[in-house]
Amino acid sequence: MATLLHLDSALYPEGSASRDVTAAFRREWESQHPDGTVIYRDLAAEPLPHLDLRGAIAGFSDPAVHTPEQAAAYALRDQLATELEQADALLIGAPMYNLTISSTLKAWLEQALIMGRTGGDNPSAAGTPAVVVASRGGSYAPGTPRDGLDFVVPYLEKVLTVGMGLEVEFIVPELTLAHADPAMAHLVDLAEASRTKALEDSVAKAKALAARFA
Repeated sequence: MATLLHLDSALYPEGSASRDVTAAFRREWESQHPDGTVIYRDLAAEPLPHLDLRGAIAGFSDPAVHTPEQAAAYALRDQLATELEQADALLIGAPMYNLTISSTLKAWLEQALIMGRTGGDNPSAAGTPAVVVASRGGSYAPGTPRDGLDFVVPYLEKVLTVGMGLEVEFIVPELTLAHADPAMAHLVDLAEASRTKALEDSVAKAKALAARFA
């Protein structure tokens, strides 16, 4: 049975573009694998602790010599790494906040990326396909006023591929604030087109990935 690891990090439970698109992906995935498993983490509703000194040291030392505090910190890292290793596919909702990813998603990355295991020369989840829904309120496409200010896609592409060995694809719903910001009213049609394409892409990618694990 196929396993999907699904992470959401949008702050708002309702009206979130990234959550809508990841939900569409998940529905299609589950329709293809009704007996499969979905490991779900809502990183906004239940944020993970930031990686601290005890957890960092534990990641570079033999568990046999861990202090009780280091063992407790490493237990979470081990759980998150195991979830990633068990997954046939990874789905991440990664809205842009202040030009980059949320601190909650960064916390997951810091905890789950363990050098010598999920990170390093031979990462344990290498080759796992990952779909990232990188929504944003405006547009950061080439030629736009904010071209070059996207620190979501470039960062995640590097950390997930180079750092963890995953196969990454992006879905980018943009202009998501057009309906709420009067100054962006003239962009509503473009926003709707971007949303429609993102939803269509999510279903198509879910079908394609699900077929790989039929």
